[in-house]
Amino acid sequence: MKIRTYGDPVLRRKAQMVTEITDELKKLIKDMFEVMHQNDGIGLAATQIGVEQRVIVTDAFDMPLVIINPEIVMRGGEEIAEEGCLSFPGIKASIKRAKDIMAKGLGENGEEIKLEVTGIPARVIQHEVDHLNGILIVDRMIPAERDTVKTLL
Repeated sequence: MKIRTYGDPVLRRKAQMVTEITDELKKLIKDMFEVMHQNDGIGLAATQIGVEQRVIVTDAFDMPLVIINPEIVMRGGEEIAEEGCLSFPGIKASIKRAKDIMAKGLGENGEEIKLEVTGIPARVIQHEVDHLNGILIVDRMIPAERDTVKTLL
């Protein structure tokens, strides 16, 4: 599995809801962690490896976290911070996001999870949920940064 980079049409597609926890899904999750670690990432959405399912993985917490069908149900505050993206190798940009979020979804075994997070974990979840909706960091950049980055792509 390889990371899909900017320009790949799968990155613009909205991922489909997961309807069943299967052995195939569990293998996907394992593979996603492996790809994320091999590329020194702290978060990965399934669409970034070409799989159009609503699954994200992250190491932004004290332990690895999987969220299936993630949904952000509350946002609070705002902050601008630098973000990178495995689908935009070598690119960093200042992105405005909610400082605090509440997210919900399913864990790896289908259990319901609800998280209230702030800081980097909140940023990572928002970034990966954006991927599942076909939204990329280039879409969230201020226009001046976007113009600069587009010359690099």
